[in-house]
Amino acid sequence: MKEEKSFIEETFPLKEVSEESAREKNIRHGHISTLHIWWARRPLASSRATAYASLIPLPEDPQEIERKKDFIVRLSKWENSLSQELIKKAREEILKANGGKPPRVLDPFSGGGSIPLEALRLGCEVHATEYNPVAVLILKCTLEFPQKFGRPKKVKVKNSMGLEQEVEISPLVEDVKRWGEWVLESAKEEIGKFYPEDEDGSVPVGYIWARTVPCQNPACGAQIPLMRQLWLAKKSNKKVALYPYVEGKEVKFKIVGDGYEKMPEGFDPSKGTVSRAVAVCPVCGSAVDDKTTRKLFQEGKAGERMIAVVLHKGGEQGKRYRIASQKDLEVFRSAERYLEEKRQKLMEEWGIDPVPDETMDKRDPTTVAGRGYGFETWGDLFNSRQKLALITFTERVRLAYRKMLEEGYEDEYAKAVSAYLGLGVDRLADYNSSLSRWVIHGEFIGNTYTRQALPMVWDYFELNPWSNATGDWNSALDWILHTLTHLTRIPGVEGG
Repeated sequence: MKEEKSFIEETFPLKEVSEESAREKNIRHGHISTLHIWWARRPLASSRATAYASLIPLPEDPQEIERKKDFIVRLSKWENSLSQELIKKAREEILKANGGKPPRVLDPFSGGGSIPLEALRLGCEVHATEYNPVAVLILKCTLEFPQKFGRPKKVKVKNSMGLEQEVEISPLVEDVKRWGEWVLESAKEEIGKFYPEDEDGSVPVGYIWARTVPCQNPACGAQIPLMRQLWLAKKSNKKVALYPYVEGKEVKFKIVGDGYEKMPEGFDPSKGTVSRAVAVCPVCGSAVDDKTTRKLFQEGKAGERMIAVVLHKGGEQGKRYRIASQKDLEVFRSAERYLEEKRQKLMEEWGIDPVPDETMDKRDPTTVAGRGYGFETWGDLFNSRQKLALITFTERVRLAYRKMLEEGYEDEYAKAVSAYLGLGVDRLADYNSSLSRWVIHGEFIGNTYTRQALPMVWDYFELNPWSNATGDWNSALDWILHTLTHLTRIPGVEGG
């Protein structure tokens, strides 16, 4: 008897599916990669295509083989990932090949969930396991909660004209949105005073900081602001920079460029005060070598300085800049004092330090700790106001869970809603650490994990968590809701 081969054993449209997998890197809204970072996550396109090709038999007719190849390519495309027609056809073929029963698929090291998610999309009975707790949370938010709690339901609502119409909504999506908004407003009510608006109503998008080291010239001793470059905005229609100048033995700054004071002749904002840990003092011109720079950090002699504030005013386009004032610094110091109060309070309530106190691995050269910059714990990656913001949002997520129970939510459902809110805190932390950057070519915040490492960032960006900018809480919630909406639209497994 001739043994039946699966389609993938003989042929597969490798080139086309590879192209779709590469294109997927540019897919954002709705993709599971935007829920939480997972470095080894497989592309959904290749996971879906290979799962299908592994579960259907190889046709005998050469023309049918080519038709199947074409179908696999169409199936792998992101824009077809919720196509009822294609998914239904794929499911029917897989069921037929498996005697009418959904195949059981086990991924014992499922990581970011791409393979089990696509097996689920194709109608398989999926079993996913992991020992990494972060991966377990990702899997629950990707596979379990959307299927268990997120199925859309038809409800009647009134449209803008007051007419009643029937629409499909997911209760899970709506609750994550509702409680996400509650978390934001509740956090803002407590710590909003630490991100004050300017007198003209401009909202701070955030604050540009520079780490500092003392000049090692005995005759100087100035504090050197460590900045890799001095641009604030470098676009075809807008060029703005920080211009350093010296008064006595102090380095000061002013803003120059389009809309500000004219940029001085010969000034090159691409040249900062530090490169590869070698710093040059703007006051006396002497250099601090890389080993000495690291030593100063290790000995606790390095500091940091708020340099500028990035602003946005409602009704106006674009960002504006101003030099940080004494008032800005005083507000920050008051946030520092409040952090200590709140940290102690939560430590007593929770029984653990709300600021991560686990030690960083100083032997790992891919992190700032391993590169010898004096970082001891994971909490050291955040300045005081960043810590305050993150522990406040964390506290509010925990309170939201309690309030849900008080309102009669089932415990498991409340945990599911809270899990997505927790992912929001993770996204907020990724964009609000002392390793976040201000991206000059787009005037937005760059996240911490731009690659699989934690390199030193000399001048960093501190984000206002409700600035309506990239990386703030609203942005985090928006990404999560897009992905959750997509996941809730994947139909369940027949009979499962």
